[in-house]
Amino acid sequence: MSRTPQSTYRLQLHKDFSFDNAASIADYLRELGVSHVYSSPYLQAAPGSTHGYDVVDHRRVNEELGGASAHKRFCEKLGEVQLGQVLDIVPNHMSLGRENHYWWDVLENGPSSRYASFFDIDWQPQEERLRDKVLVPILRDQYGRVLQSGGIKVSRSGSRFLVCAAEQEFPASPLSLTAILPRAAEYAKSDVLSFLAASYGRLPVPEYWDRRLILTRHRDKTVLNSMLGRLCVEEPAACEAIERAVTELNANQDALDDFLSQQNYRLSYWKTADQQLGYRRFFDVNTLIGLRIEREHVFEETHALVLEWLKEGVLDGVRVDHPDGLRDPLEYFRRLRTAAPDAWIVGEKILEPGEFLRQEWPVDGTSGYDFLNVALNLLVKPEGVAELTTIYAEFTDRSTDFHAIAHDKKLAVTQEALGSDVNRLTSIFVNICETNRNQRDFTRAEIRRAIREVAACFQVYRTYVVPSRNEMTTEDREIITAATECAKANRSDIDGGLFDFLRDVLTMQVTGKEESEFVLRFQQFTGPVMAKGVEDTAFYCYNRLTAMNEVGADPSASSQKNGGSTIEEFHAYNTKMQATHPLTMTTLSTHDTKRSEDVRARMAVLSEIPDAFADAIYRWSENTARYRAKFLDKGTEYFYYQTLIAAWPITPDRMKAYMQKAMREAKEQTTWVANNKDYEDAVNTFIEGTLSDKGFVAEMETFVEGIKRAGWMNSLSQTLLKLTSPGVPDQYQGTELWDLSLVDPDNRRPVNYDLRRRLLKEVHVASLEQIMQRIDEGLPKLWTIHRGLTLRRRHPERFGETAAYTPILATGRKAEHAVAFLRGDSIATIVPRWTMSLNNDWADTKIVLPEGRWHNHLTDEPLLGGSHLLSKLLAEFPVALLTKEEE
Repeated sequence: MSRTPQSTYRLQLHKDFSFDNAASIADYLRELGVSHVYSSPYLQAAPGSTHGYDVVDHRRVNEELGGASAHKRFCEKLGEVQLGQVLDIVPNHMSLGRENHYWWDVLENGPSSRYASFFDIDWQPQEERLRDKVLVPILRDQYGRVLQSGGIKVSRSGSRFLVCAAEQEFPASPLSLTAILPRAAEYAKSDVLSFLAASYGRLPVPEYWDRRLILTRHRDKTVLNSMLGRLCVEEPAACEAIERAVTELNANQDALDDFLSQQNYRLSYWKTADQQLGYRRFFDVNTLIGLRIEREHVFEETHALVLEWLKEGVLDGVRVDHPDGLRDPLEYFRRLRTAAPDAWIVGEKILEPGEFLRQEWPVDGTSGYDFLNVALNLLVKPEGVAELTTIYAEFTDRSTDFHAIAHDKKLAVTQEALGSDVNRLTSIFVNICETNRNQRDFTRAEIRRAIREVAACFQVYRTYVVPSRNEMTTEDREIITAATECAKANRSDIDGGLFDFLRDVLTMQVTGKEESEFVLRFQQFTGPVMAKGVEDTAFYCYNRLTAMNEVGADPSASSQKNGGSTIEEFHAYNTKMQATHPLTMTTLSTHDTKRSEDVRARMAVLSEIPDAFADAIYRWSENTARYRAKFLDKGTEYFYYQTLIAAWPITPDRMKAYMQKAMREAKEQTTWVANNKDYEDAVNTFIEGTLSDKGFVAEMETFVEGIKRAGWMNSLSQTLLKLTSPGVPDQYQGTELWDLSLVDPDNRRPVNYDLRRRLLKEVHVASLEQIMQRIDEGLPKLWTIHRGLTLRRRHPERFGETAAYTPILATGRKAEHAVAFLRGDSIATIVPRWTMSLNNDWADTKIVLPEGRWHNHLTDEPLLGGSHLLSKLLAEFPVALLTKEEE
């Protein structure tokens, strides 16, 4: 079996959908036409994980999924039905917690831990009180208040001492045991206990780079722990004395405070994380700590099991999560490729419009968000989007300048959620300025503001400058220059020379050790700014046509100015992909998309009927006023109507959960950290009122019924484009039928595979007419996917690296409604767009097929090369997949 997939099917594994559950659908996936199962991360994750991205142990398979034995059964089943496997891996970060033995060791031993070098921790921050300590922001109130109320205690478990706070446990530093054991030795009159107390206090305190001394310390500590444990068993009096000393310590606030100050971590109020956290996180998630994967020993230990599976053929490929978080993505991918030369490797690289994957990266492509957005833009009608801009502005009285909104939200996130990262960068740049006399008078406050502004002006996730290799592309230089010039123009209150100096450091015009560190860390920082500021904030604030608010998209950017893209742009994208990354992943839905492919497909229809949409929302707003509190924002109301249309039918509970998440992400009326209960309750009341109003529900059903078929046509079009464009198509779990899911966790609901098995069997024996009659059940989509996947599996050479991409341009009055292309000389794809406007009237529009005998793979209809009217070619089925018969 080829290691490069012909197609993949994404499965979200968790305790309620385990390895055995996945194995039970393997035969169905094979029959559907899939070549490879694409699994969510399944190394040992934090307890109760629903996604697997919170890994705690890279050396074990997740026990909640069934552990190693169930994993073996799963893999054997895949082999039995001839399915390959691709795994999602997470090199950027790990989850904190006791289950993470690396992290537990760091908390216990600080910079002297065997694993201190594994994590991206700043052991020497600007604030002296945080030096050689890890901030642990878990307390519900100020530290002193929690201590005074008895919320922090010390306990003993065998030979281990624990600090207990906020329903969590943390290891006590061996050196701090001198606050307990000497007193216990006096009480027990134990020379052995006295010896142990002194020995703990004499343990060496090496830096993380002194491996020899660290191992010596670990050996001595292990021996002492063993002796202490044995003493407690052999001398009960000693054990009782220790318990007495611990009890006295807990009763004395000053002594307990002193004991806590000796730990390698600082327990603190949870709000301190925004500004004082000393370790790099995944975005702003405090419980996910950044790994130093660029260190070879860290790479080897965290990848050993995955590389073993790749070598043995258990896995055929990997999808690498968030490579932009890594210090040096190119080095990482080179190391991974060297270790797995034959593997199919794709990276979750988020590309902004006009940006392409770096060709020097030794990977097969991205995880498909770029294709998703290109396909959607093809279905959005530019003129209608322009009208929606006016409608949105008038209905909501909101700004329609998305770039200004995105900039402001990025700036806000650098002040709040990512403040700790800004502080770390600021400290480095202060030191840089101090050693350059022309810049030494720039203040910390100025530098902090300048860094935030430059990051907010970045229009892509990051650049890839590598000072140690003197690597910088022209693209990198242009991005940095544009961002610093933008920042300079925005902040006339800051000396322009500071922005120029920032540019010079980021482009290696000024070099040095601190300069190199700043460049690498700044590049790791701009990605989280984009993700949290744009995707998780601005996308919920700018709601003109939210189908366009997707990962890697710019809702206002295209050659069409107002939204949407031309057929020529789509062909240009596919031509480039075939030339540069013909094996990239193509997808329409993922576990992280803001809306499912079918929600976006239906919502895109609104760009064809802006006037009808405007009439509807104004009418609904007037008719539902009695359910709406006066302070309910018009933007929220607009967002609600648009979501209802796209996801209908939807239950009140699903809608409430979604609206709550959307509003909190927008951070306008309510937030995750400061819930506005009155506002959220008012929205819930509005949802309950409108969805229990028979008149409103009837109007919504009528409106949706009017556009539903056009939405399905959009879905079939983008599905066939995904199946036949350059790349490896991925099917997100359950989306082989119509799926009207919203953002997670809505898109991670259980999938009814019994239904899908049954429908797949029925579609085999149904006539084309019956398939179209059962369009409400999703049979046309299932048929398209099944036929497309099985064709790819039987004839991989017709879709691979050598299968050229050639546009077919339709002619006639409705030519702009047709998208068509060839793969090689034996596959032709023809799909419609803007079918609401088309109204099933192709007029004289036609395409020309190359000479030869062709076969419509979706209708079994034979045809010859030459000119074909689309009115006839698409008469029986909405899209066409043609194969040229061999002579």
